[in-house]
Amino acid sequence: MSGDNLQELRANISRRKLLDGIFAILGLLTILVAVITLLALIVRLAIDGAPRLDWQFFTSFPGRKPQQAGIFSAWVGTSLVMLVTLVAAIPLGVASGIYLEEYAPKNWLSALIEINVTNLAGVPSIIYGLLALGLFADRLKLGESILTAGLTLALLVLPVVIVTTRESLRAIPNSIREAAYALGTTKWQMIWDHTLPYSMGGILTGIIVGLARAIGETAPLITIGALTFIAFLPESPIKSEFPFISFEWLKAPFTVMPIQMFNWVSRPEPAFQLNAAAAGVVLIAMTLVMNGIAIYLRYRFRRGIKW
Repeated sequence: MSGDNLQELRANISRRKLLDGIFAILGLLTILVAVITLLALIVRLAIDGAPRLDWQFFTSFPGRKPQQAGIFSAWVGTSLVMLVTLVAAIPLGVASGIYLEEYAPKNWLSALIEINVTNLAGVPSIIYGLLALGLFADRLKLGESILTAGLTLALLVLPVVIVTTRESLRAIPNSIREAAYALGTTKWQMIWDHTLPYSMGGILTGIIVGLARAIGETAPLITIGALTFIAFLPESPIKSEFPFISFEWLKAPFTVMPIQMFNWVSRPEPAFQLNAAAAGVVLIAMTLVMNGIAIYLRYRFRRGIKW
């Protein structure tokens, strides 16, 4: 290599290092701006809502007087809707992910399903609300109930659970599968005893992240007719008479915390704005707890797994 070529090569390497450094600085600045802005908004929300966070706020129904209004019906409704979402989305999503990754033949049909499932994860939530309004509320006659809301959010979460399950199963090395087959296991025994336990950390992380997104959704629930003001609780699922369990609460009208916040924010009185800030702090705390659980489960399931 001549001296001119060597000098040109060094100049090219220096220019690439300079571009790498500029890109790293721009990326760091972008992250810092986003994180600082988010922290500033959360701190401002906490400062505004902290005076309203007491026991009475959690155990009182919404009312006309902001000092006496609470989020009792909202957090109970959120919990019940998320329970229905969890029961509907997890078995169906995990089973679909296992089928598509382990059983489905690799042809144009499975490729078409994979593309559609991946794209469904990015569909605006209002579309799911319109779908649920036509399917669950009108066609199946479920009305504006907790069951309809839970199934609507389950539709929202389902693509995330399916994609996460497939990616987690795909990350398992094929040597694990081959070793299981060498011991004489069936395909289902191989999945149940080996690949599914090893991928459980990633699957649970996807499930909880999906639920954390669903807990803050408002548009699909407003579309199906969620109430903005409710001063009673659904019927208790536990009965004193046989069979001791009732599912009537699934048919009850409901509200959730994002809708309660929307109701308070739309009012002109400043005191209701403080209530909305306090409810926002509670909602952020619930989301952070769910994400913290996801991080802990991922660490716990992946601890000790080496391949």
